[in-house]
Amino acid sequence: MLNRGYAYTTIILNDCHGPTLLSYLASLYPHSTTQSWQRKLNNGEVTLNGVTATGSESVSLGQTLVWNRPPWIEPDAPQHFEILFEDPYLLAVNKPSGLPTLPGGGFMENTLLRLVQKRNPNANPVHRLGRATTGIVLFAKTPQAASRLFANWNTPRVQKIYRALAQNKAHHDSYEILTPIGLVPHPLIGSVWAANPSGKPSKSLARVISRTTITTIFEVTLYSGRPHQIRIHLASIGHPLVGDPLYGFTGQPLENLPGLPGDGGYLLHAQFLKFHHPITEEQVSLEAAVPAGFSSR
Repeated sequence: MLNRGYAYTTIILNDCHGPTLLSYLASLYPHSTTQSWQRKLNNGEVTLNGVTATGSESVSLGQTLVWNRPPWIEPDAPQHFEILFEDPYLLAVNKPSGLPTLPGGGFMENTLLRLVQKRNPNANPVHRLGRATTGIVLFAKTPQAASRLFANWNTPRVQKIYRALAQNKAHHDSYEILTPIGLVPHPLIGSVWAANPSGKPSKSLARVISRTTITTIFEVTLYSGRPHQIRIHLASIGHPLVGDPLYGFTGQPLENLPGLPGDGGYLLHAQFLKFHHPITEEQVSLEAAVPAGFSSR
């Protein structure tokens, strides 16, 4: 079934000194070739400051660029989720692997957001999990609840604990990981979050749950909320997630087999979430059952 299409809107924030719109599009969205973008322009899919563009226009600071992507058939994704907690202000669900939290990467309707909003139109996620990651996603149903949760999300008032299956046997029982995280070049999508000495400060605490001769199951507590933080942090100490197609042993993208951020194949689970209710101030403790893949290791 076709979705409704989507308008990708970009405000040009850097002074480009007059490149053509066609060359700018090809650099902004490297997943498509120059020839592909010219076809989209010829089909009238792109506007610049509200005017249908041809591609020969000069691009300058402050212009509004819109690509009106026509409806498309989305990849399949699970359509179910378990409700863990609900009241007039909050909804917490257990997200399955393969279901994106938010639209993006070819998904619009096959997302947790769309599925939740079919039954709770005002619900919006306070945070997100990667498409392959399972576990707790918390939604706020009112602006007041959302505002208070956002303010506390990366503070000690909110405790977030994950379980992760990683490569290699850990030699210590616990690790404090402080690897900074920032954008680095990626050959397919321009840039991706990864270990970066000039990136943003980040903190995780990884505790060993069990070991084999070739793998370790970690319990990871997050003290910051960077994109792909657990995947990057564990990889940066020599323990990439088993099956991770993107990150190698340094926390950098793999060179010989470049993967995309949404690609799956690994086990990462948001197991526990503890926080003060944004309206009642009562302590809320949530748990999502660990998927079977962990117990078989």
